[in-house]
Amino acid sequence: MTQENQENQENQEQVDIRRRRFLLGATCVVGAAGAACAAIPFLSSWQPSAKAKAAGAPVRVNISKLEPGQQIIAEWRGKPVFLVRRTPAMVERLNQENKRILDPESKNSDQPNYARNAHRSRKPDLLVLVGLCTHLGCSPKYLPEVVPKDFDPGWQGGYHCPCHGSRFDLAGRVYKGVPAPVNLVVPPYMYENDSVITIGKDKDEENV
Repeated sequence: MTQENQENQENQEQVDIRRRRFLLGATCVVGAAGAACAAIPFLSSWQPSAKAKAAGAPVRVNISKLEPGQQIIAEWRGKPVFLVRRTPAMVERLNQENKRILDPESKNSDQPNYARNAHRSRKPDLLVLVGLCTHLGCSPKYLPEVVPKDFDPGWQGGYHCPCHGSRFDLAGRVYKGVPAPVNLVVPPYMYENDSVITIGKDKDEENV
């Protein structure tokens, strides 16, 4: 074999090696992409679909990091749901406001039977409300501080709807003399454990 032919053979072998490496790498990339695509539907299946959410599928909320006095907002049926970790002082102030509340015993309001009490909840410390004003469906602001307000010099903390001036206490009960006719809605909910609640489902009544 001449030197020229030997060099051509060596060059061809190097080309073949590079080609095999390229094909191997391309195969690995395609395989990884396929695995990723296959994983997406699997991971998505852990969450309710958009259609299920729109139909009212229950929503799980982790409340383990909810601090005293703090509010977080979840979504259920396309509506905001307020969750507040009430302090003992907040719960105590509820009884002090009864004379100013339109429906203090929630007789004309929408809530499950287990929330038909002074604090309108399963447990006094956790408040769960649909965050839409019962007047025209605006979303009221959470104002927990006990400080005089222009709209209420004797403000004891609660919710104020800046659109039309409706006010609610820290149990979602509506004050007298405002446009909203009834208390904020309490949705059905249940505790899965001390850290997680499910909104839209409960053990005591038919699921809504």
